[in-house]
Amino acid sequence: MNTEVKGRVLVAMSGGIDSSVAAVLLHEQGYEVVGMTMKTWDYASAGGSKKETGCCSLDSINDARDIAVQLGFPHYIIDIRDEFGDFVIDNFTDEYLAGRTPNPCVLCNTHIKWDALLRRADQLGCQYIATGHYANIRKDEETGRFVVSKGLDENKDQSYALWGVSQESLSRTLFPLGGMRKTEIYDEARRRGFTELVNKPESYEICFIPDNDYRGFLRRRVPGLEARVAGGNFVTKNGRVIGKHEGYPFYTIGQRKGLGVALGYPAFVLEIRPDTNEVVLGNYEELASTATVVGKLNMGKLANLAGRGLVPAVVKVRYNHDGSPAFLEEVDGKIRVYFEEPVHAITPGQAAVFYDGNDVLGGGWIERHVIGEFPLPFAATATAEQ
Repeated sequence: MNTEVKGRVLVAMSGGIDSSVAAVLLHEQGYEVVGMTMKTWDYASAGGSKKETGCCSLDSINDARDIAVQLGFPHYIIDIRDEFGDFVIDNFTDEYLAGRTPNPCVLCNTHIKWDALLRRADQLGCQYIATGHYANIRKDEETGRFVVSKGLDENKDQSYALWGVSQESLSRTLFPLGGMRKTEIYDEARRRGFTELVNKPESYEICFIPDNDYRGFLRRRVPGLEARVAGGNFVTKNGRVIGKHEGYPFYTIGQRKGLGVALGYPAFVLEIRPDTNEVVLGNYEELASTATVVGKLNMGKLANLAGRGLVPAVVKVRYNHDGSPAFLEEVDGKIRVYFEEPVHAITPGQAAVFYDGNDVLGGGWIERHVIGEFPLPFAATATAEQ
């Protein structure tokens, strides 16, 4: 193995099939691999009802270590529970109390995991870090910027969750699975005899809420919350009271189930008003927004959009959103997104990610949305035709 050619790489290993195969492939390609598993959360301390699973469980840590032992490369476990809890979980709680719906996985990727990996990479003499994300990365020779783009497997693409990774971090990052499909990952694992990885169920829950009960988590996390917020009003857009709810933090934009009110038509959550403990309900058409404002930006392919006028893009407003054509305009350090067609259930607190084809232009956090008609600026027509 020629370690001088490829270099030394610190691989984030969760114990799942993707990060394990990523480590194996890099090892076989001639990189000097160092495995690292991050302990982000101790679920027992949260008082949940489900056994600890996923990337933080002892089983997952042991699975990652077994791969390293079999292939003969070192493996370390780092405890980042304090920094994870202070930043990710506090933000998760604060966002719900502010009437927004957070995305803790994106926040963790961009502010905790990459920083933690890079610090340890420096300590261990690693030039690179690597993860099992389904995405690609390249350096644009004209601009010198590092560009994240969609993974080959569109059904597994994770570029949406990577918009916040800094240029400095991307300059040292490898995504070995970006050009592969999930079926190929299973084939690679079978070919090497890692049958336990193939049969291991994938986890889709938030790591610190493996029972998927975020409401229960908030109740345990914030003593007295339920008593403080219970009994608020469900209202219509024009302010008519139509029922009582359990407390505004326990609802999200676009929610339909579990409302407990009968209006004679399917009702959805349109807006959450923490100051008055009101939850606004309406029909599906009233969920449509034609514009949104995005802040706390991190730009990717382009350093900024200032002075560029209206920039065409496809915008994803949540992980499982296909993306909608839009025009972007940077105003006072924020991006105004004007959609060509209305988009439903745009949710403050979630990430909006801007795409130029398969490339990530950048992204940010949705601050507010505009319900109803909000016409495109007149210049959009001319810009689109150029």
